[in-house]
Amino acid sequence: MISFQSNFRNKTVFITGHTGFKGSWLTLWLNSLGAKVWGYSLPAPKSPNNFRLSKIEGCLAKHIEADIRNYRRLKQCLNNAAPDFIFHLAAQPLVRESYRAPRETFETNIGGTVNLLEAIRELKRPGVVIVVTSDKCYENTGKTHGYREDDPMGGHDPYSASKGAVEIVTASFRRSFFHPESISEHGVKLASARSGNVIGGGDWAPDRIIPDCVSALIRHKPINVRNPTAVRPWQHVLEPLSGYLALAARLDSAGKKEEKKYCAAWNFGPSGKSMHPVKDLVEETIKHWGKGSWRDMSDKNAPHEAAYLTLSSGKARRRLGWQNVWNFSQTVEKTVVWYKAWHGGKTNLKNLCLAQIEEHESSN
Repeated sequence: MISFQSNFRNKTVFITGHTGFKGSWLTLWLNSLGAKVWGYSLPAPKSPNNFRLSKIEGCLAKHIEADIRNYRRLKQCLNNAAPDFIFHLAAQPLVRESYRAPRETFETNIGGTVNLLEAIRELKRPGVVIVVTSDKCYENTGKTHGYREDDPMGGHDPYSASKGAVEIVTASFRRSFFHPESISEHGVKLASARSGNVIGGGDWAPDRIIPDCVSALIRHKPINVRNPTAVRPWQHVLEPLSGYLALAARLDSAGKKEEKKYCAAWNFGPSGKSMHPVKDLVEETIKHWGKGSWRDMSDKNAPHEAAYLTLSSGKARRRLGWQNVWNFSQTVEKTVVWYKAWHGGKTNLKNLCLAQIEEHESSN
């Protein structure tokens, strides 16, 4: 693996969506590497969230509460930060919410990405840019082997369609304004990253299975599972984040002859052994929690969600030397440890996050 610290120490990193689940962990990790992190995001929700509970704001060089759809504010903040690295995570991230609010989903996910890339174009400053999308960006044909980076984009629901569109927008900006063959002229190294279903401590987003499990378990209630047979590539939040960091570091350090081949789309999903139906995840969570039960709440009239989805991450393994380090059981165990610590109320959650980051780094 690449030495992250040598790439990020004393560098300015601009993260959109830093108050979110992934963004809060990425902020903490980069801060631990010695980076000066600017965060641009909507305010963290007042309900429990990792950003507040782990006191992430104290790790930031600058904390900006603003909407990614506000182009003028975003452009101004980027100009002020003058970042060396940009990680774009700000999004409306939920499938079921996208059915309830399709316009907001498209405006945020597609329009927000256009705003960021256009602001970068006008910034005229060299740097590394990672646009984070989703495994749901692919046109899901129901195939059981992993989707590869050159498979067609698509999406049944508004969220998935928006992420497919973000990939197309990113590719368009790369071809039109940030072409890999012309990095010496524009200086921008632009890539996109797609990951599997991410779990870990500090996620309380609605309609996600781990928050649903924890909510039920602490109330001593059965866990309601709406889609128990859906198969997903489960991975701990630190797994794809390590991929984003590895990709950014490689883009930063690659020589002129090599840097262009990293300006592309990349999958960061778990191995096939981490492919499990939702019911397996629920039962593994109950096992590590120590007690609990679940019940099948399948609804044939529920909004469409893909029954099977997995990624092929062979490209990242071969070219970046990246791989997942925790198996399915370890992933669930680390997640449950975090929530039990939160529920117990006596653990410094920031220190727990840092300990898990250190453990992950040492496992590579």
